[in-house]
Amino acid sequence: MAKRVLLSWSSGKDSAWTLHVLRQQRDVEVVGLLTTFNEAVDRVAMHAVRHALVDAQASAAGLPLWPVLLPWPCSNADYEQRMSAVIGRARDEGITHVAFGDLFLEDVRNYRIRQMSGTGIEPLFPLWGTPADTPNLARRMLEGGLRAVLTCVDPRQLPEPFVGRPYDAALLADLPPGVDPCGERGEFHTFCFGGPMFAFEIAVQVGETVSRDGFCFADLVPDTSVVNSHCRNADPVTFASAHRASGPCPGGRRRGVRRGARARRAARVGAHVPSREPVGRPLRGSALPPGARAHGAGRRAGYEWAIGTIGGPL
Repeated sequence: MAKRVLLSWSSGKDSAWTLHVLRQQRDVEVVGLLTTFNEAVDRVAMHAVRHALVDAQASAAGLPLWPVLLPWPCSNADYEQRMSAVIGRARDEGITHVAFGDLFLEDVRNYRIRQMSGTGIEPLFPLWGTPADTPNLARRMLEGGLRAVLTCVDPRQLPEPFVGRPYDAALLADLPPGVDPCGERGEFHTFCFGGPMFAFEIAVQVGETVSRDGFCFADLVPDTSVVNSHCRNADPVTFASAHRASGPCPGGRRRGVRRGARARRAARVGAHVPSREPVGRPLRGSALPPGARAHGAGRRAGYEWAIGTIGGPL
């Protein structure tokens, strides 16, 4: 009997690669993508990715999105109530497993297992390994055609200029010693916009970059200058820098917005953010709540479940 799997989806590269791996298994049917959002700003926590872009990922993957909207601030009790409801729905619809893209953090894995215990639904960890496995995993992802961009950086572990860069071989070569090439310890988080798990690439631009509550975020916006042809052979996603002449990013410190050279390396076509869209403002409220900061970049077990990261920041 085939496993009916709901995939915990953070919008990042590891959850996207997990989808690709699961689809290679004959006894697995992936039936949906489960994502938690901060309902106050309608974004994925830590990744700070807009809901509309996650909708685009689900469309490209050919799967329904199961959004779970969390209040802001969100207590553990609020979180557990809302997640209990969605897991109950999953069980009623015959889902047998929830898959996670965790790589090697035992505390996170153990937390998942405890949370799923007694629900009638089993956890899966298709990418699970050791820290020694992630360099090869990163290379396999890139060789397999995965395309992603860094949306969040923890500057205590990785310099701020890395935010907004494409996740590629050049970035892996530039990572400082001690930084995991998959960012598994919370060094960085990504948005996946292309790869073998998608039927078409998602056109995005890098907008404002802001620093808030100890983290640096790059705001991704849909690139309206590109029309997706909904096929893998389409012209690549426009991955462009956004130049705005109208002062600093609202609500945050503007840094390193001009990325023309990097953008040209990442795509054939460049474009600007549509005029007057306040790309930085929606990041307001996307930071970690009090009490979560002790867990680094939201990557440790416990409170990350209450800030919209069921899939873990990937």
